[in-house]
Amino acid sequence: MDSTIEEGLLVPKEGVNLRKRIWMESKKMWSVAFPGMVARVTAFGIIVVTQFFMGHIGVLPLAAYALEQTLFLRFVNGILIGMSSATETLCGQAYGAGQYHMMGIYLQRSWVVDSISATILLPLFIFATPFLRLIGQQEAIAEEAGPISFWFIPVVYYFMFSLTIQMYLQAQMKNSIIGWLSAVSFLLHLLLSWIMVSKLNLGVAGAIGAMNISCWFMVIGEFAYIFGGWCPDTWTGFTRAAFNDILPVVKLSISSGVMVCLELWYTSILVLLAGYMKDASTQISAFSICLNISSWEFMICLGLLGAASVRVSNELGRGDAKATKFSIKVIVSTSICIGVFFWAMCLAFGRQIAILFTDSEEIADTVSDLSVLLAFSILFNSIQPVLSGVAVGAGLQSMVAYVNLGCYYVIGVPLGVLLAYVFHLHVKGLWIGLLSGVVIQTITLSYLIWRIDWDEQVKKASERLNRWFLVPEKLNGNTNDAGEK
Repeated sequence: MDSTIEEGLLVPKEGVNLRKRIWMESKKMWSVAFPGMVARVTAFGIIVVTQFFMGHIGVLPLAAYALEQTLFLRFVNGILIGMSSATETLCGQAYGAGQYHMMGIYLQRSWVVDSISATILLPLFIFATPFLRLIGQQEAIAEEAGPISFWFIPVVYYFMFSLTIQMYLQAQMKNSIIGWLSAVSFLLHLLLSWIMVSKLNLGVAGAIGAMNISCWFMVIGEFAYIFGGWCPDTWTGFTRAAFNDILPVVKLSISSGVMVCLELWYTSILVLLAGYMKDASTQISAFSICLNISSWEFMICLGLLGAASVRVSNELGRGDAKATKFSIKVIVSTSICIGVFFWAMCLAFGRQIAILFTDSEEIADTVSDLSVLLAFSILFNSIQPVLSGVAVGAGLQSMVAYVNLGCYYVIGVPLGVLLAYVFHLHVKGLWIGLLSGVVIQTITLSYLIWRIDWDEQVKKASERLNRWFLVPEKLNGNTNDAGEK
């Protein structure tokens, strides 16, 4: 055979030809990426299906839900996805280094840090209407968004548990269960939404209530899988060691949260700006539909982001810089091919996609007018998540945070405002600004990652893992156990 088995992964021997190396690397990548894609697409699909039913309830509920989901939920989701990527970095490198028992500890530490963060963010939903009034949104939309916002609170804690567990499981190549649970939850949501909205006529409460039930069905299934003994090497039970060395985890989580939050908040700001335009309900609804189409494809690429993070972190933990660089090349090439496919689909079927989300011809026309910009956004959104995943695997989230800040908020948002309000391009101008920021970010990250010294990253990963290592027999001891071997 041309490969050996090392810790559950295929590891190529020296001398294996390029074609076989690409095939073997692709198998490793897709073992993580495909379940991650299914999980991301179906989990985000729950939100999109809810918007679909909201759109058929009425234009005002659709606009209020779109503003609430895009402004508040995307913001909180960005923070929690980013903070969960700290779990991805630590668990991936621990798995590569063979420190399996530490993965359960990192998971518990992430629950402590992320749950506190989620609770701090709840006032966004509790005081949604006053906040929207404060920033000058239309009164009717602000009033409608108030009751809707309370339904999102359980979704916040669903994000906190689901995201961290997914990072934990995919680092050890066990995220197929996440894909299955997420797919079943999506089908359950379709059924519940149809019953509660179309048959029982429960309106907004029925649509978002179905979303909550479906989301928590998945979290309960994840708990059953972990606590039921399917992760015997990495989950050894709850331990006081989870409260040790919290500060370094907080620092890594914050930089991770800022990295993703700046990215997801970017589009939210542009939706917020659309709310100040003439005929705000139509502008917000059309822009939000475009963003959700883009985000659904983005969820596929987040599966590749997870694969990039796992492969990079595993190889860094194992101490192989050459394998790390080869993994990056294979994953980036794959993501470009996927992006080109969806770019072509979006150009061909822009208006037909819009009709799925709304009965309004005006909104559908606006979405169709944005289809070219949407297609190119999808193309670049297929590349930059993978580059971010490489940074996550190496623990370089702070680098991406600075790049996002400069490209999005120094260039993208000001350009979008200028084109929309000064040159009167309206929502199209906002989108051109958005796309400009994404293009510059992609180019910048490509250059920075090309310049990284991966041998140095191997050393840093080893130092981090050794510093936080705990002896298995002393997990319930005091903090003095840290660093012993």
